[in-house]
Amino acid sequence: MCTCSAIRRGGKAEGQLPPGSGNCTMGLTKQYLRYTASALFGVIASQKGNIVYVTLRGEKGRYVAVPACEHVFIWDTRKGEKVLILQGLKQEVTSLCPSPDGLHLAVGYEDGSIRVFSLLSGEGNVTFNGHKAAVTTLQYDQLGGRLVSGSKDTDVIVWDVINESGLYRLRGHKDAVTQALFLREKNLLVTSGKDTLVKWWDLDTQHCFKTLVGHRTEVWGLAFVSQEKRLITGAADSELRVWNITYIQEATDPNEPESKKSKGSPAKAEKTSEVDETSALDEMPEERLLRCNKAGSIMRAGRDRVVTLATDRTGRILACHGTDSVLEVFCVLTEDEICKKMEKKMRKAKKKAKLKSVEEEEEPEGSVEMSLQEEIQRVTSIKASAKIKSFDLILSPKGELKATLLLQNNTIESYILNPSAQVPQVVRASKITIGGHRGDVRTLAFSSDNIAVLSAAAESVKIWNRSTLQCIRTMACEYALCSLFVPGDRQVIIGTKTGKLQLYDLASGSLLETLAAHDGALWSISLSPDQRGFVTGGADKCVKFWDFELVKDENGTQKRLSMKQTRILQLDEDVLCVRYSPNQKLLAISLLDCTVKIFYTDTLKFFLSLYGHKLPVLCMDISYDGALIATGSADRNVKIWGLDFGDCHRSLFAHDDSVMTLQFVHKSHLFFTAGKDHKIKQWDADKFEHIQTLEGHHQEVWCLALSPSGDYIVSSSHDKSLRLWERTREPLILEEEREMQREAEYEESVAKEEQPVVAGETQGETGLAGKKTIETVKAAERIMEAIELYREETAKRKEHQAICKAAGKEVPLPVNPILQAYGNISPSAYVLEVFKKVKSSELEESLLVLPFSYVPDLLVLFNEHIQRGSEVELLCRALLFLLRIHFGRITSNQLLVTVIENLKKTTISKVSEVRNVLGFNMAGLQFLKREIEAKDEVTFFADATDRFEEKRRKRKKKEKLVLAVV
Repeated sequence: MCTCSAIRRGGKAEGQLPPGSGNCTMGLTKQYLRYTASALFGVIASQKGNIVYVTLRGEKGRYVAVPACEHVFIWDTRKGEKVLILQGLKQEVTSLCPSPDGLHLAVGYEDGSIRVFSLLSGEGNVTFNGHKAAVTTLQYDQLGGRLVSGSKDTDVIVWDVINESGLYRLRGHKDAVTQALFLREKNLLVTSGKDTLVKWWDLDTQHCFKTLVGHRTEVWGLAFVSQEKRLITGAADSELRVWNITYIQEATDPNEPESKKSKGSPAKAEKTSEVDETSALDEMPEERLLRCNKAGSIMRAGRDRVVTLATDRTGRILACHGTDSVLEVFCVLTEDEICKKMEKKMRKAKKKAKLKSVEEEEEPEGSVEMSLQEEIQRVTSIKASAKIKSFDLILSPKGELKATLLLQNNTIESYILNPSAQVPQVVRASKITIGGHRGDVRTLAFSSDNIAVLSAAAESVKIWNRSTLQCIRTMACEYALCSLFVPGDRQVIIGTKTGKLQLYDLASGSLLETLAAHDGALWSISLSPDQRGFVTGGADKCVKFWDFELVKDENGTQKRLSMKQTRILQLDEDVLCVRYSPNQKLLAISLLDCTVKIFYTDTLKFFLSLYGHKLPVLCMDISYDGALIATGSADRNVKIWGLDFGDCHRSLFAHDDSVMTLQFVHKSHLFFTAGKDHKIKQWDADKFEHIQTLEGHHQEVWCLALSPSGDYIVSSSHDKSLRLWERTREPLILEEEREMQREAEYEESVAKEEQPVVAGETQGETGLAGKKTIETVKAAERIMEAIELYREETAKRKEHQAICKAAGKEVPLPVNPILQAYGNISPSAYVLEVFKKVKSSELEESLLVLPFSYVPDLLVLFNEHIQRGSEVELLCRALLFLLRIHFGRITSNQLLVTVIENLKKTTISKVSEVRNVLGFNMAGLQFLKREIEAKDEVTFFADATDRFEEKRRKRKKKEKLVLAVV
């Protein structure tokens, strides 16, 4: 029944929304207000990504960047404060990598996209789309001009950061890529994967020239040490394998690599016959750029797989950890230190030789050698407070090592140690914990004034200020399952997994009282509408009624709040949820036998049984007028019942997994549900319609709480995050919402379509870096529209010239409004403007989906603009790509022969002009740099001389004073 018609007849409209929450427009359409995401809090760091040190405000080793669901948080480890948020879109962050200059941060996401953020402004202007699955590793080269990314889709892509485009895709791994590293001195790349292989790539020719097959299990980490002459790999066992690298261009003596090999790794027990076989297999192919032979192994203390293996930026310190809470730290000796140790060993050997007999003096020279364990020394182990997810290291110029650890319990810890000390002492410098819970939040509650939010997990209860999102109180508790604010908002009650009721005072943050309420888990608690007591239900098949009372405190001077049990209702099954009706006449109880029993509150007599769910009802709520009860079950359905007769009004398929929580909006028949399918949904219980879906959580949503005013929602999830949702003044039209949903589904389907095939190219080791997305399709459409406009305007102008010629006078030509909006530019200039607006990273893919019928016009336009010298670099890039993908059709088209000939001449001349300008500018900049450096040196020496003169004057003055005293 329409709300307006009910009001006209003088009756009360069923499900009528309060002012501001919804109304009836034009007597037909019910209008709702949109809820939007307001804030993300409660998460310190997510578990899918890695932690890295970043340079901020000129300081190194103080700030760390961590993934926080779809955002990146930058924390000040000294103060424990959040200093910057790099805003993400929808997908979860999976990988982080800072640029070598410290100005940018590359962020990889779950959908395979990569964004490069500026740490100065906090904005992400560069986006790369190439991977089909989550990005697993990111790495810059030494200068920061190239970025390599590895993904779960088994591809490795090299990106040009300066030009903001993809260079090429490298295929070869058969499983997810786990690590990718550039070599500093060589144009080489090494990658590892879960397919047990380590691959070496020559980036000049873009192919894999060597594969290491000496691993039985997945390779989880790579690290270069000893100036990139050694490679260390970590697999799924307790062995760190060390490989000697010899660059063939540098090796003059063919026996030199073997001598180096014997020097670096003597015959040890780790060399098994299997390793010899794999080494022999590796050497069988023709060695072209380098040799990589196994030198030996270093045994880790942990028995499980390597999770992270990395060095600091100098390559001096090596660290790794497994799935436990121990970070093992190693120190790699430099060549000078190795020489000193060798000399020391030689002296000791000579002394021993003098003491022994002549026969014993004739010992082989190989006896004085450095073992691998001596070259890569174990420094210490850092024991964290929980399991480690990832880490980062930074070695200060003074030799102090800082290690920051991202733990699996939503914590960041920082440690300091001196690796050069005889007995390195590990000191914990900081720990960031107050901004979130260690475990999943299982219960939420709003205070009556909508200001405070309660969240409780397995170890603590936290009170948050809704407006500032700051944690204002933290109190230790047992595993919490349900909670409520006591009327007055000065105390809170927590129901625990062990069946206890815990009463806390918010002002002091102390535990006032603990009562053993139930023998099993206390699943649900409900405040009575008269606010004089509450009811609890637990796994011991009991429902207990409690009243608030005032008792004297321990000193006997003041009174404090307490709880007193008044009645008990024994049932046949475990109680999962209890709810009072708003008039307190009825009590609804959800049982483990999939039914909901309704009892009279005063006499506890049975009234109704609501049955129909196939699995137990996990949550339920009763509307403000007591007319409806909505139940959410593990069978993924929500049922709406009438409380008068217990009839089922409608059964809704609500979620793709269990419905975990359900709550009505105050003074309305709208309600929210949340499920294990990561979604929160709003429903209309009168029209049985789905209104909107709130998407944001990346894992199961455990609970939500609506503010008493209905303006705010707080939800918690298995991803450790708490999210605040706010009701806006924007009206929500259902038809528009459905249309937006269909558009989003279409965009997803476009992204999942097969990638366009380039004619003449086989599916080999290399390929195009980009991928087809909805953005590239839209960019191609804009180019096509611009060319269509160019064709129309060219035809119009020819027609206009013919008319003018026939009329013998000048006739005004009507101006195209689009061209007029761009400042009355020519049609060819408009096409160039459209081209310039295509993102650099999407240019190739946009041209790839462009039909060939538009290419001849483009080639003519390119020739025209290149002759003028406008956007030569951009147009040459597009031209070469079009020639590459349409080579056969262009060369076979006789009409394009003259165009191609003209393009050949103009491009060569204009590109050489641009090159000359760049060379001149580079020479000028280098001259200015030398001038500034010379000026700085003069200033530096002048300052030093002034300081020296000042010290000498002070010294003379002091000597005169001493002589005067004498």
